[in-house]
Amino acid sequence: MVNWGNFISQCFNGLVLGALLALISSGLTIIYGTLGVLNLAHGAMFMLGGYAGWVAYSYSGSFIVAVIAGAAFVLVVGVVTERIIIRHFYTRTPEDQLLVTFGLGIVFVEVVRFFFGSLSKAVPPPPPLIGITPLGFMFYPTYRLALLGIVAVALLALYIVLYRTRIGMIVRAGIEDSVMVGSLGIDVYKVFMLVFGIGAMAAGFAGIINAPVVSIAPDVGEAILVQTFVVVVIGGVGSFPGAVLGGLIAGEIISITSMFNPGYSYVMLFVAMTLVLVLRPYGLLGTAGRD
Repeated sequence: MVNWGNFISQCFNGLVLGALLALISSGLTIIYGTLGVLNLAHGAMFMLGGYAGWVAYSYSGSFIVAVIAGAAFVLVVGVVTERIIIRHFYTRTPEDQLLVTFGLGIVFVEVVRFFFGSLSKAVPPPPPLIGITPLGFMFYPTYRLALLGIVAVALLALYIVLYRTRIGMIVRAGIEDSVMVGSLGIDVYKVFMLVFGIGAMAAGFAGIINAPVVSIAPDVGEAILVQTFVVVVIGGVGSFPGAVLGGLIAGEIISITSMFNPGYSYVMLFVAMTLVLVLRPYGLLGTAGRD
């Protein structure tokens, strides 16, 4: 039954989901915007962050250690992957890039499945964030509220890095014209390595902080990857603000539609993406694609 209380609760759920999608999508969109590589292994990076955090939590019992370990591990995986594999595909056709990143995603998933099995793993929230919080007009899970704040801080940190630092200036210039950046004497390959690592880390960080909400499994990144691509299309490829806006829109569409009929939540999401492509082919905040 749909009532005002359920509607408000679903709006909050959509806000939390949308913020999480915005964080994951921001990593994907800066990778594509700067490197021109559409990373189909991004969902697997989300999954790796969750498992790395779970392993760290199993040994330390600390949620903070788990979050740091999950993000740091995927950062290292991203940097190593870029240096060993992705770097050789910058000048290759987009089809080759899609195939190699798709293959990498499968490899990551199967390696995790080999070592940890197919059963889901759970990471509990820190004790102070267990339970529910009264908001006056409803009760809401405490950790979900905290998750919204954590993601907001992470997005703010990414914004500061991209728009208030020298490396961010180089990254944004690379999105516009990587050849020009290279002609200025800047080692674009070091920038590319850093961008790929940061983008992967954003996905890994999201993977572990979402673990107390949704259990971790080897295939958990598949659905997230699809949603993330939709977010990037809606917001605009290569646009960080677009990723944030697109994530919030997608989260609300999925959540509110689920209140009426869960089977149509993704249908409505793809309808929204189609409308955006028809009315604004470059996305809500995007510009013409890379050359």
